[in-house]
Amino acid sequence: MGRRDGEIKDGRSYGGLSKEQRVAQRQTRLIDAALELFGTQGYAATSIERLCAVANVSTRSFYEDMGSREALLIALVNRTTSRAVERTLAALEKTEDEPLSTRVVESFRAYLSVTCQDHRTARVCYVEVVGVSAAVEDWRRQQRRLLSALVVSEAERAVANGEIKPRRFDLFALAVLGAVNSLAQELVQRTHPDSVISPEEICEEIAVIVNSVLAQG
Repeated sequence: MGRRDGEIKDGRSYGGLSKEQRVAQRQTRLIDAALELFGTQGYAATSIERLCAVANVSTRSFYEDMGSREALLIALVNRTTSRAVERTLAALEKTEDEPLSTRVVESFRAYLSVTCQDHRTARVCYVEVVGVSAAVEDWRRQQRRLLSALVVSEAERAVANGEIKPRRFDLFALAVLGAVNSLAQELVQRTHPDSVISPEEICEEIAVIVNSVLAQG
């Protein structure tokens, strides 16, 4: 008696959704709200109360489901970069028979097509995520290691195929990643206000860098 539609006796289901499904829906709304707010007004300027209002989630549910604003930021960039890595792996598979320089550039083109999909994603992934906290910096290091490992693996594959000579590829990978990050940050926060940078132009510069480095080897 008095039980709401779709709710079972143990309280785990309401409106046809389990507790886990309801939590997942709230988390998705919070991540979507974070993309909009962090990507427009910035992480530091966005309060938990504002996030909850946009996501239509109570502050109590926010702390229960997400834990902190910092954790929400990590969840947002994780969602974006996971999709970007999936796109990158697909690009590497598609260019399997191409030279290393082509494979590296096309993989970053695929990655940037997600992380720089619009100004909000670029701002979050390359600007707002920098210097937030030790936990977020640890996430950034893990992401850098992941992408670096992909570049090193491709370079070692090219060595095995006789395409290039052996060298220290970990530094090569970090140099390329650093260039991508710097150019993406410039895309968001332009040094010269009248100079607009596109993801495609970033890829063109990366191609120059990669080809120059590989030509020396």
